[in-house]
This record gives sequence, C-alpha cells and structure tokens, in this order.
Amino acid sequence: MAESPIEARHDLVDEMKAVMADAEELLKATANATGERIAAVRARAEERLRSARERLAGLDDVALAQAKDAAKAADDYVREHPWGAVGIAAVAGLLLGVMISRR
Repeated sequence: MAESPIEARHDLVDEMKAVMADAEELLKATANATGERIAAVRARAEERLRSARERLAGLDDVALAQAKDAAKAADDYVREHPWGAVGIAAVAGLLLGVMISRR
C-alpha cells in the first residue's frame, strides 16, 4: 500500500535531516581524515541527496494529481448542482463579509 502524502513528507524531512548530518560529517572528515573515509561519507551523502530529490519529485507529482482530482470533482459537482454551487458561494460570501465587517 502506498504511503500517505503526510507520511511521505515526514519521510522526506527525515531524509533531508540525514543529508544534512552527512554533509556535516563530510566537513568534519575532510579536516583531518584519510581519503578513504572522505570518499565513503561523500558517496553516502550523494546517495541520500539523490534519493531525497527523487522523493521530492514524486511528491510534486502526487500533489499535482490530487489537485487535478479535486478540481475535477468540484467541476463535476457544479455541473450537476449549479444552484447548490451558487448557494454555497453566496453563503461563503455572506460569511466572509460578516467577518470582515466585524473587524
């Protein structure tokens, strides 16, 4: 089962934290470590960064698909219930006007 967008965002944040930790380790390692250790840390940081970029691109695709689905559902509702949509818009406008006038 695919993870929810919220879980995916949390995972992405965790990955970005790991990338930052690896970058800090890389900086520390370059100060006084052997070339082998530096290469290992750099490779791990590059892999995590690549993975995070792929996941971020995937989240953009998911968000775009959800926005399109929501727009289609709203369009379908308005086409099936035009007067209901007008009523909802009128009530929303009235409530917004009341809230603004009370300030």
